[in-house]
Amino acid sequence: MSTQETPFSRRAGHYLSNLAIVGLIQLALILPYAARVRFVGWVVQYVIGPVAGYRARALSNLALIMPDKPEAERREIAARCLNNAGRTFIENYSSRDFPERLAGNTLEGPGVDALASARADNQPVVLVTGHYGNYEAVRAALVARGYNIGGLYRNMANPYFNAHYVRTMEAFGGPVFPKGRRGTAGFVRHLKEGGQLVLLFDQHVYDAPALDFLGQPAKTALSAAELSLRYNARLIPFYGIRQKDGLSFRTVLEAPVDHSTPEQMTQQLNDSLAAHVRADPGQWFWVHRRWRAA
Repeated sequence: MSTQETPFSRRAGHYLSNLAIVGLIQLALILPYAARVRFVGWVVQYVIGPVAGYRARALSNLALIMPDKPEAERREIAARCLNNAGRTFIENYSSRDFPERLAGNTLEGPGVDALASARADNQPVVLVTGHYGNYEAVRAALVARGYNIGGLYRNMANPYFNAHYVRTMEAFGGPVFPKGRRGTAGFVRHLKEGGQLVLLFDQHVYDAPALDFLGQPAKTALSAAELSLRYNARLIPFYGIRQKDGLSFRTVLEAPVDHSTPEQMTQQLNDSLAAHVRADPGQWFWVHRRWRAA
């Protein structure tokens, strides 16, 4: 539905909510970088998260996956989840400061050499991650090293917010493509030319198969594995892992997933992400409706 076809009340709601978001962003960007990141983390943890129902949804998911943990511990994880979400949000809007901070970050893991080898051979690469830490940390570090990292995004329901959200992704370097026919054509061409593409795979997809994630069935898109098989691309899981100071990151590329079936490959991706979530659950975005009826 276009903006013109959207009912006035909904357009007004989108406009006002975007106005509030833009106000928060502009206020935060006045602050020095570290204060900015801490401030927006605090706002999302203590104001936006509780008011918008995000904390309640995170607690519901945590009760499903970690029923044996004390409630106080689940609340602490939910709080860290919201804080991380706020920090990630404003980091990604810090389109000069954040990439500069990550430009020289050390890349770790066996996927680093695999990625370099693929680039030397002009072999396409599908880089896959979840909403954990801040995935843009890795993309920023790779773009600084000359990689042409494309991104695939889902248009936001709020068109006013979507317009500047897309610009923030473009500011990190590398092409970005919207989900849908037009975007698919663009990222397929990018892969065929030996490019690298970033995909996030950890959201519920209605028509996807149910695979295990953290011990529960979760409908999981097979698209990353299918693209890897179709275009003979390396499939490399990666993570931008926030460190205890709340500002710095480990940028990790894991070993490529061997080609097999889309289901087996995607289950390996689920297992990889699950291991990180178990290691530090506060860094994952528990707010998504990940375990809808499967």
